Amino acid sequence: MNSIDLLGQRLGTAALTTLVRLCPEVRAANPARQEAACAAMRAKSKEAIDELLDDANAAPWLAEVAFASAVLTLANEGIKVLRGC
Repeated sequence: MNSIDLLGQRLGTAALTTLVRLCPEVRAANPARQEAACAAMRAKSKEAIDELLDDANAAPWLAEVAFASAVLTLANEGIKVLRGC
């Protein structure tokens, strides 16, 4: 597994964990709504990873902050779908 794949996997895991913590109603959502939330997160992932890499390259000392921002960006996409925003 290359470093970008590993970054994407860790970002996805963190985003799903954050989604469940911020939006516990995801547990009660039907499978179609859960998949829609995941699809929204996947659709936003390339943009979020590109931004993360750009930010981390521009300011390496803020790499953890850039990662957290990407996690919240993806989780927010899933929350918008689940809450119908």
